[in-house]
Amino acid sequence: MKVLVFSTKPYDRQFLEIAASQFDHELTFLEARLTEQSSLLAKGFGAVCVFVNEQLDASVLGSLARFGVRVVALRCAGFNNVDLEAARELRLKVVRVPAYSPNAVAEHTVGLILTLNRKIYRAYTRVRDGNFNLGGLLGFDLCGRTVGVVGTGQIGMVFTKIMLGFGCRLLGLDKFPNSQCRDLGMEYVERSKLFAESDIISLHCPLTPETHHMVNVNSIAQMKDGVMIINTSGGAVIDTQAVIQGLKSGKIGHLGLDVYEEEADVFFEDLSNVVIPDDTLSRLITFPNVVITGHQAFFTREALQCIAETTLRNIADIEHTGKCVNEATTERLQ
Repeated sequence: MKVLVFSTKPYDRQFLEIAASQFDHELTFLEARLTEQSSLLAKGFGAVCVFVNEQLDASVLGSLARFGVRVVALRCAGFNNVDLEAARELRLKVVRVPAYSPNAVAEHTVGLILTLNRKIYRAYTRVRDGNFNLGGLLGFDLCGRTVGVVGTGQIGMVFTKIMLGFGCRLLGLDKFPNSQCRDLGMEYVERSKLFAESDIISLHCPLTPETHHMVNVNSIAQMKDGVMIINTSGGAVIDTQAVIQGLKSGKIGHLGLDVYEEEADVFFEDLSNVVIPDDTLSRLITFPNVVITGHQAFFTREALQCIAETTLRNIADIEHTGKCVNEATTERLQ
């Protein structure tokens, strides 16, 4: 199938071209993002391949359908950026990569925890300036701390195993408790109990209407003073303004973000020579107890290889059978 790949970075092209040798696809790469205007470029292609920050609303999907596109392939797990009802009505198949490397995201999460706790980012900068003073770098032992894991799918389970290795007590929150996590000693609790008892809260849940702004003014008020919050799931699981107030009051002691609810026009781009247009993000960056990474938790060789292979296999499945186990449907947003 002819596939037009939008929002292409050099690493996307590298791994997709390697994976393409296994499939009968003809790939064309564009740096441009898919919009209603750029959708014209998809004329004559059977599939488009897009990334997490592209907004595929009804107008964009309608344009794709008019130009003959049959498949929208997301090279990511999340699909809240796609109007699935419109896609269904237009008979567009939307496929995704539900799991690529749970280890990659879980390990990055632990990296954020250690970086924040032991102030590694501040120590690194100090030592480069010849400052070896330890003042302001005091951390705490992870052993014996209570860690709340919101979302215990594949990523949450790997994260749970790692934190158990540190000697932590694990609380879990999930509509569908994971028996493997329970066997490891995780205690599944109500949301209020997890917020109230956790020293560290790590978010690994998908962004759905139910989880949108799960961390808000009311939930933050339930948390321990000085709580650490880590988000490597969906940006809008956190109400950013509420978190800023929590940081200012001291209620939130540490914040680690790999995702951000208004990241679409910022993340994955080099803005080092311009003023960041997002005032809220700029405010967050000023806090000394906040570490933000630019949606890189997934970014390992193993994950990119899996994403490329699964994406192209999804397209092949639709082309040859009309079905794919990784199809995104409205039911999966519930």
